[in-house]
Amino acid sequence: MNPSTPHPSLPLPPGLLQAARQVREVVRRLPPQPPSFVAARLLDRVLLPRLDEHARRDLSARVVEVEVVELGLRVRLRLGERGFEVVSDRETPVLRIRAQAQALWRLVRGEDDADRLFFERALVMEGDTEYGLILKNTLDAIGPLWR
Repeated sequence: MNPSTPHPSLPLPPGLLQAARQVREVVRRLPPQPPSFVAARLLDRVLLPRLDEHARRDLSARVVEVEVVELGLRVRLRLGERGFEVVSDRETPVLRIRAQAQALWRLVRGEDDADRLFFERALVMEGDTEYGLILKNTLDAIGPLWR
C-alpha cells in the first residue's frame, strides 16, 4: 500500500475524498511547530523514561520528521539533553518517516512491527538509513509505546 493514498478498507465518497485532499493541502502549509510541541511533550512522557543512556546518545541531536499522510500533518523533532525538542523548517531532517495514521497507531500500540509496515509500503523512511535502523531497533527493544 502506498502511504500517500487512502487506506483501501476506508473508502471515502468522491466529495468527501476531495474535501479531505483540500484540508490536507491547507494543513501541509501550516507550520509544524504546534503539533511538534504536542508530540515532544507526549514523547517526553511515554518514550524518554524508557531510553537508557546509550539509546539517548545514539538518537540525540538529529532531526526527524514524521508525516501523517492523509492529514498532511508533519511533526519535526530532535532529542536534546532535556528531552524532545521542536525543530523549525529551516533545519533539514536526517530521517523522514511517512505513513497513514492507522499504520502509525498500530505501530505505537505494538499491533504491527515496523519491518512489516515498511515492506508493505505502509511506512516509508527516507534519509539516513543507519539512523533509521538505530531508531527502529531501539523502539523494537522498548516495545509498544501505548497500550
